[in-house]
Amino acid sequence: MEEDPMTGRDIVIMSREELRRVSLMRKVLDGEISQRDVAELLGLCDRQVRRIVVRVREEGDDGVIHRSRGEQSHGAIEAGVKRKAVRLCRTRYEGFGPTLASEKLWELDGIEVSRETLRGWFKEGQIEYRKRRLRPHREWRERKRHFGEMVQMDGSHHDWFEGRAPWCVLMGYVDDATGNVYGRFYEYEGTMPVMDSLRRYFRRYGLPESVYLDKHSTYKQSGKASVEAELRGEELLSEVERALKELGVRVIHADSPQAKGRIERLFGTFQDRLVKEMRLVGVSSIEEGNRFLESYLPVYNKRFRVLPVGQADLHRPVPKSVRLERVLCRKTERCLRNDFTVAHNGKLYQVEQRTRAKRVVVEERLDGTMAIVHGDRSFRFREITKRPQRQEKMKPVRLRRVYIPPPDHPFRTYGAAAIRYKTQRNGSGSADGKSTAPVTPK
Repeated sequence: MEEDPMTGRDIVIMSREELRRVSLMRKVLDGEISQRDVAELLGLCDRQVRRIVVRVREEGDDGVIHRSRGEQSHGAIEAGVKRKAVRLCRTRYEGFGPTLASEKLWELDGIEVSRETLRGWFKEGQIEYRKRRLRPHREWRERKRHFGEMVQMDGSHHDWFEGRAPWCVLMGYVDDATGNVYGRFYEYEGTMPVMDSLRRYFRRYGLPESVYLDKHSTYKQSGKASVEAELRGEELLSEVERALKELGVRVIHADSPQAKGRIERLFGTFQDRLVKEMRLVGVSSIEEGNRFLESYLPVYNKRFRVLPVGQADLHRPVPKSVRLERVLCRKTERCLRNDFTVAHNGKLYQVEQRTRAKRVVVEERLDGTMAIVHGDRSFRFREITKRPQRQEKMKPVRLRRVYIPPPDHPFRTYGAAAIRYKTQRNGSGSADGKSTAPVTPK
C-alpha cells in the first residue's frame, strides 16, 4: 500500500489475479454468482472462498491481498551472513563466478548459499565476473529435395600430402540433396583457382540452381561501391559473384561455418580418410592428387551418396551461346586513352582497331591469355614493350636586361647637382678644380 502524492490517499497495488478475485468476490456479495461457482473458477476450495468473501466484506478490496506480502521470508539468509559473503566475494574470491564462489564459501567459510542467490547478490552489488557465453541456438535444416538444387562449396587448407608436398587447398563441392562430392586440389584459394574448379564442375554436372558459400574475400566483396556505381544502382560484387550472376546461378552466403555443416563435415572426413588413402598409394604432388581424385571420388560417391526426395536433376546445361572462358575469368574495367592505349598491371597495350568506346574491359582468362573487349566486340592489341624516351628539354638562357634610368630619375638629378656644387666651390669649370679653358696651340 502506497500514498498518492497528489491526493494523499492510499493506493493499493494489485496483480491481475488479485483484481480478478476482487471482481468475483463483489459479484458474490451482490448475489450474482454462488461461492461454489467462484471456487471452480479460481481453483480453490469452498472454505477458502468463504474466508476471502468475509475478509472483503470486512476490509474491502484489500481483503484479497495475501497477509504475508511485504514481510521477510522465513527462509531468508541473515543480513550479517549476506554482508560477509559479499565481502568475501569482493576480496578473497574476486573474479569467481557464482557457482565456484558458492562452492568455496561452503568449503572454506561454512556459508551455505545457492549459486542463484549469489548471482542475485552479484547483480545487486554490481560485482563483475566472467559470464559464460551462451551457446547460439541453431535450427536443423532439411536437405534440399532435388539434385542440383543447392551445392555447398568451400576450400580446405591442410597438409594433404603429410609433408611430401607443400600445403595446398582442396576446393570441395557437396550437393545438399544427395551428398554427391566433387573436389580438386589447388595451390591457394583465390579467384582463378575457384573459377577453374567451377568450370570443371559445370562441364561435368551443369549449372546448379544455387551455390552456398561463406564470406571469404574471394567469394564476397567487403568494400563499398563507388558513388558512380551507387547512382547507377550497381552493387559491388566479387569476381565469383559476378560470374555466377551472369550464368544465372543464385549465390547464398553463410553467416557461420555451422550453417554449411555438410561441406565442413566432409573436410573433416577427408582430412582423415583421404589423407590415408593417398599415403597408401604414395601421392606426393597436386597433379598426382588430382589424378587420384578422378578415380577415388566416384567410388566414394557410390558408397555414401543418398537418394534425394525428388527424382529431378535441376542442373542446367551451359547454354551454347555462353562462352565459359569469357565468364569465368577476371574482368577489369579500364580507360581507353586518346591514343588507343590501355594500361593494365603496369603494362601498356596498343589497341589496333578504331572504336568510339571510352572504356573497355580487360579479361584475364584461365588459359593465361588476355582479351580487351567492349560489349561483344573483341579488339586486336599488342603490348608496347619499349616506350619512347622523353627528350630532355634545354633550359632557356635568361638574358639579363640592362636598366637605363630615365632623365628625371633621382639618380641622374642627384649626380648633376653634385657636379654643379663642386664646380661652384672650386671656382673653375671642372669638378676637380682644373681649368676647363681651351688650350691655344703654340
